[in-house]
Amino acid sequence: MDVLILSVSAGGGHLKAGEAIKEVVEYRHPGSRVTIIDTLKYVNPILDKLIVGSYLNTVKNTPKIYGKLYEMSETGDNLGDFSKTVNKLLSYKIKSLIDEYKPSVVVCTHLFPLQMMSNLKRKNKVTVPTASIITDFVSHSMWIHDNIDAYVVAHNHIKYELIKKGIPQGSIYPYGIPVSSNFLCKNDKDKVRAEFGLDDKLTFLIMGGSLGFGEIRDTFRALIDCKEDIQIIALTGKNTKLKRQLEKHSLNSNKTVKILSYTNRVADLMDVSDFLVTKPGGMTISEALVKQLPMFLISPIPGQEEGNAHFLLNNGAAARLFANDDIDSILYQITDNPLRLKHMKEMAAYLAKPNASSDIVDMLENLIKK
Repeated sequence: MDVLILSVSAGGGHLKAGEAIKEVVEYRHPGSRVTIIDTLKYVNPILDKLIVGSYLNTVKNTPKIYGKLYEMSETGDNLGDFSKTVNKLLSYKIKSLIDEYKPSVVVCTHLFPLQMMSNLKRKNKVTVPTASIITDFVSHSMWIHDNIDAYVVAHNHIKYELIKKGIPQGSIYPYGIPVSSNFLCKNDKDKVRAEFGLDDKLTFLIMGGSLGFGEIRDTFRALIDCKEDIQIIALTGKNTKLKRQLEKHSLNSNKTVKILSYTNRVADLMDVSDFLVTKPGGMTISEALVKQLPMFLISPIPGQEEGNAHFLLNNGAAARLFANDDIDSILYQITDNPLRLKHMKEMAAYLAKPNASSDIVDMLENLIKK
């Protein structure tokens, strides 16, 4: 079973979804080739810096503009047509890769390579089965293309949205966003606490994704200054400036505080936490749901993350934190309300898709047999 996974490193979630699938394939089929390609870097490194760099700068510095662009592309505006045209022109490099690699199946965890594969298949340049993994809890029109054999979506409600948009029901699999097997195991809380120097008390884990974006600094300060007897774990990703700022603000606090940069111990830290404070990226919230961890949502990116936030809020698995909120009042409403807290945990468990990676590989095996 030879699998080619095409992704793009715009944030960490798209690549992590590919890694979760790779993990299961290699476990089930020893000796298989499973390769993850950062598609834009492979096709044109200069263009990758331009496109991904522009995306990240817009999301960080002018999120409202990004939200408007997202909205325009959803309505069939010229922006979506421009993206399709560019990816058509770039798809020839992917054809050469497929001709050389000869995969049994292609998996796309980002819409750009999906557009490339749709174009190649429409022109009969390649015939390999192709699956799309949508890594958010929304369905955007730019993910919808002809000649894609399977769409994996985060939940049933997205399946119904895709059906409305013309995708055959039999091609849609509401298996969830694939997460690493690290998140499927429960760790010994006492052992993890001892390793990280943590106390046995109400614990908040703050995350801003791999890039450390969002209102993390203000939220961290609010939690540091709140009256509740809590401890705080803050993950700042690759944002070294943010790490220094949080460390400075925590110097005079009597709360237990751990500030970490990029770490591969997120699953362990979720196990010792009572709440996750996070931007609602699709991968992060999928991991939290598997861990049945109630969430406080901060600074969603307009567009897909707003959609993710609506999904969690409407289903009762999360609460929203705004910059000017009275943090003590918000915490009191949740932490001192056992019914509310119980409901958040139960809804997280209900929405979780812990078998997503395994189910997706089952589906890929069936695509290959066909």
